[in-house]
Amino acid sequence: MEFYKLIPHDTTINFIRFRSYTYAFSIVLTMISLLAALFHGLNFGIDFRGGFVLEIRAQHEVDIGELREKLGKLDLGEVYLQEFGSKKDVLIRVPSSEEDKKSTAQNISLEKVQHALGNDIEYRRIEKIGPKVGRELIHDATLAVIISLFVILMYIWIRFEWQFAICGVVALAHDCIVLMGLYFTCHYFEFNVNAIVALLMTACYSIHDTVVVFDRIREDMVVYRGLSIAELLNKAINETLSRTVLTSLTTVLSLAALCAFGGKVIFDFCFPILFGLMFGTFSSIFLSAPLLLFTGIRVDGKDLEIGLDRIK
Repeated sequence: MEFYKLIPHDTTINFIRFRSYTYAFSIVLTMISLLAALFHGLNFGIDFRGGFVLEIRAQHEVDIGELREKLGKLDLGEVYLQEFGSKKDVLIRVPSSEEDKKSTAQNISLEKVQHALGNDIEYRRIEKIGPKVGRELIHDATLAVIISLFVILMYIWIRFEWQFAICGVVALAHDCIVLMGLYFTCHYFEFNVNAIVALLMTACYSIHDTVVVFDRIREDMVVYRGLSIAELLNKAINETLSRTVLTSLTTVLSLAALCAFGGKVIFDFCFPILFGLMFGTFSSIFLSAPLLLFTGIRVDGKDLEIGLDRIK
């Protein structure tokens, strides 16, 4: 017996009625993201702009928090520290600074870190990551995102129809652009390998929820042949609303807990994923399905009536 339902089974929210507001909201967010890309740029991390990797061993156990605070005072950007092996071993990743680019030696950041660490440190490995590696990573990451969008487009096209494929990829591109807008507008978050993970996870959650809604639309097209497109969309979204919200909510609660109690490093990784997940859920409800009003739906070779006047 079910004692509690977060969303009642017979929900009849008129989502299509609010389409103008959600379209406007999404367009504004997309424009802000694109303008920020033109005028603000990205705060690239060490993976893209280059830097140094140091593997050190201390004589005593290392307090990662205290060491992070000490290196943070050097004003070198985001310095990553990772404990591995014993508590005496630490991996440090230092991004290249503007002073490194202007200096012929190009190791000013490294010297600052070594000076801050002191003399009682054994340097087991020191490597330099050059800008060429960063350019290759940017190219590979961009290519990975484009290929994933294309494969998703083809998958939905084959499984459903071209109308569903176009609407799904438009909503998916919207989610990725808005997430990139977070990195463009808020330079607190560095654009690094974790950002690529956040983009791909956002795409995964977004298209997963969208396909669930599309599946229900296709089922209702067969069962409720007398309904218009607008009525079909409203019915399908309401029927899958509980599943969509509950699936996203469980992930949101987990990510929110990690953001609140996981510390700075975990926060920098989890918050963009949380941000993208929320917009992925938003687009699967308010964008991907309502966009079918523009493309139309065909059943048995016939175009369905739009029927906006029948849902007001």
